[in-house]
Parts: sequence; structure tokens; C-alpha cells
Amino acid sequence: MLDLPGYPVLDKLALIGGCVRLPLRIDGERLRAEVDQLPESFWGSTGGRVGVHMAAEAVFLRGYAPAEGPKPIEDRPALDLLPYARHIMEQIIPAQPLRCLLARLPGGAVIAPHIDRAPYFAKSLRLHFPVQTHERVWMLAAGQCYVMRPGEVWVLNNKSVHA
Repeated sequence: MLDLPGYPVLDKLALIGGCVRLPLRIDGERLRAEVDQLPESFWGSTGGRVGVHMAAEAVFLRGYAPAEGPKPIEDRPALDLLPYARHIMEQIIPAQPLRCLLARLPGGAVIAPHIDRAPYFAKSLRLHFPVQTHERVWMLAAGQCYVMRPGEVWVLNNKSVHA
């Protein structure tokens, strides 16, 4: 099962509750413009994600989907086409990046409530950077609903029920 040996288990409920917006801002328009330029050939699959994530297309920028097994955490080809995304990962966020992906959820689609159970998820924080959204899109985490906007940076408690 996917793990991070030597990393401590985090008490995410105490640290962040369901979700918390970080006091960081990114250039949401710049990130969206960059993502919009990503060739369509990178899209069209779940990127190896399974189960409730089947509703969303995914492009991994770093690492692989947990369902693909113990693969290296390494940069993927799409990241070379996204210099601002790389800047966010390497310069703005004050922590070593592990896995990073772009997810594209079609209008009206839903990611069902679930908990990420692999030990990896208990030892890492999941950051969320909305790229494109609108007022009727929300994230459920630990029984609370969160509205996220481009330019914001959020930490999600993926060890609680989220959708």
C-alpha cells in the first residue's frame, strides 16, 4: 500500500479541520491561461485514478496515481509545459512537493463522498488550487461546504469524508 516511510502521521482534524484557506495568493489568471494552453493530447483519461475519481480527467504533473502502485515521485512531461505551475510548486509553497495533478471535472459531474485511505494520505497535506470554477461549485470536507476561487490556496483534509 502507498506509504511515506519515516514521515509522521498528521492529525489533520486538529491542524485544518475540513479545509482551510492559506494566507497565500497565486495569479489565478496566469495559471488558467497556462493550463488552457496544455495540449488536448494530455487530457482524456483519469490519469490512473480509479473509483470515485472516474468522473474527472486528470493529468499528473508530478508522481503517479496511487492505484498505479509504488512508482517514483518524479516530474512528468506535462510539467515542462507549465512554468508557472512549476514556480508555484517549487517557489511559492514552502514544502517539498510530492504528487501534483490537474483535474478537470465536467459541468454537472460529482466526485462522491469518500476518504483517502492509503497511509500516504495520513502523512501528507493535500493542497488545492482552483483553476476555473463558478459560484455553484463547492467542496465538501468534514461536514462543511467550502467555496474556492481561482488565486486561492487551500489545504484539504482528505482523511475526512470529502467530495
